Amino acid sequence: MTPTPAEGLPARVRIHEVGPRDGLQNEKALVPVAVKAEFVHRLAAAGLTMIEATSFVHPRWVPQLADAEELYPLLRDLGGVRLPVLVPNERGLDRALALGAREVAVFASVTESFAQANLNRTVDESLAMFTPVVARALDAGVPVRGYLSMCFGDPWEGAVPVARVVDVARRLADLGCAELSLGDTIGVATPGQVAEVLTALTGAGLPVGSLAVHFHDTYGQALSNTLTALRHGVTTVDASAGGLGGCPFARSATGNLATEDLLWMLDGLGIETGVDLRRLAETSVWLAGHLGRPSPSRTVSALSHKEP
Repeated sequence: MTPTPAEGLPARVRIHEVGPRDGLQNEKALVPVAVKAEFVHRLAAAGLTMIEATSFVHPRWVPQLADAEELYPLLRDLGGVRLPVLVPNERGLDRALALGAREVAVFASVTESFAQANLNRTVDESLAMFTPVVARALDAGVPVRGYLSMCFGDPWEGAVPVARVVDVARRLADLGCAELSLGDTIGVATPGQVAEVLTALTGAGLPVGSLAVHFHDTYGQALSNTLTALRHGVTTVDASAGGLGGCPFARSATGNLATEDLLWMLDGLGIETGVDLRRLAETSVWLAGHLGRPSPSRTVSALSHKEP
């Protein structure tokens, strides 16, 4: 591929790899901890330096990630790789800090319906729950990322007012979240919506450098939405190796933007990521073998069938 740069785009993009957490949490089968550990090591070997390793949610709610305490120590040899983890509450934070986690994330909802489905709380109650989590993490020198789900549409409520996204984002930032990831949890966003939300957020005083995007590909819009975000100055993009993922609490949520599909676009635009596309695709083929089904990523499929 010969890169063809385009004007108005960043020179470098940081990929926030969510496959080991957001990807595997939606698998029906339980993946052995040794396979998970090797998956993370392979992702790091492909050049990914930000890999969301697991979640310290109660095993009853996400049994696929019940082995967090067993997995995290198996990743301590990955020097130079950032391994954030999701923590739903203070108990989850305690578990993460006890294992030496140096970055954490909280998962908020923009809509009331999903807040109830995911956290069994209202939006206000969930933010109140996160307040001591963020404060204690920051006191321990651990930065916090804030996820905002349902930013562009909700399966129960439909269209989501932009003002509601801005309100929850502003409140998470005020708690102390250094980065906010804008989630299109059910994959219904279109480029115009993305532009509107980003313009509103930056207009409300949130610096674009603190914003990340997290798109699902239900309607095939994840890449076009990502390109729109890049044109608005976003330089951090969440993606999942092989297109793994969904959401166990929103059945209409399909897979995440595949990291390989994202890389094909970024490589073609001459945007630096530091990630080896072919090596990453080989990792997704390897994991697909363990999962017993092919990767949904079109780039993985194309590369795995390409003649050497």
